Amino acid sequence: MPLTAKIALVLDMVARTGRAPYHEQTAHQARAEYEKSASVLEIPSAPMHGVEDLQVPMRDGATIRARLYLPVEPHWAEPLPVLVYYHGGGFTIGSVDTHDALCRMFARDARCAVFSVDYRLAPEHRFPTAVHDAFDAYAWLRAHAAEYALDASRFAVGGDSAGGTLATVCAVLARDAGIAPVLQLLFYPAVSAHQQSESHQRLADGHLLTAPTIQWFFDHYVRNDSDRDDWRFAPLDGTRGEPDFRGVAAAWIGVAEFDPLVDEGEAYAQKLREAGNEVTLVRYDGVIHEFIKMGAFIDEARRAQQQAAHALRVAFGTGD
Repeated sequence: MPLTAKIALVLDMVARTGRAPYHEQTAHQARAEYEKSASVLEIPSAPMHGVEDLQVPMRDGATIRARLYLPVEPHWAEPLPVLVYYHGGGFTIGSVDTHDALCRMFARDARCAVFSVDYRLAPEHRFPTAVHDAFDAYAWLRAHAAEYALDASRFAVGGDSAGGTLATVCAVLARDAGIAPVLQLLFYPAVSAHQQSESHQRLADGHLLTAPTIQWFFDHYVRNDSDRDDWRFAPLDGTRGEPDFRGVAAAWIGVAEFDPLVDEGEAYAQKLREAGNEVTLVRYDGVIHEFIKMGAFIDEARRAQQQAAHALRVAFGTGD
């Protein structure tokens, strides 16, 4: 299929801004640019019963911010299930603020609490800091779930792009720690050590996420090339320390046809299936990387959001 008419219009609007691509900016400039633009095509922010920014301790003594969304008043007699969410941005840009509307939508439509993790970014904090932060935040909330009237037996992990990578890794680490989630919800996860797939070659330029920008992200994130061999960087094909993927949480994976990451997302779904795991893979035709945050304009984004929220409700047992 060709690009949808609205996605083509989005790409044209981006080109007309004359904005320098991220790989021609500093990390600080790119973060500021993304903070300004991330909500332009987002759905309206859903009202919540409560939103609280928490300070969560990490293994190295630091604390990071995480935002807890409560769609309804919590009751200890009926604790809420939880989606622990990791934002995208190539491990270099993005925040709980850039993904605020998306997390509010999940809280409302999946009828669950959402815990959005503001893991530390590269290049100030390189691999594996984001991995440690992601898992430490998940484990901390599991341990403190009762204090917030949350159901520790009904946790899910989710994320988009780099956040999807963190969610896949946390699903494995949590299984090994005996605190496995019930679902991993992944939008176009970045899971490959090297960008050599057919989709990376075919879509290297002109579709928002380009080959130079991907390389810029990873150059900021990894300490050296050997980090790319670590399975926590590349769950699909990392060769160092690869775990057994049998028995990880069921996965719902949404990929975009015109995304350089589409091949690796589909290959990762197959890898999980071959390990005996339940996987739902949905390919959204005519759309690009980042489309899930364009729900105010892109029909496929709203459909993907609704289908992902439905997958959460089914996993949590909160309705059809």
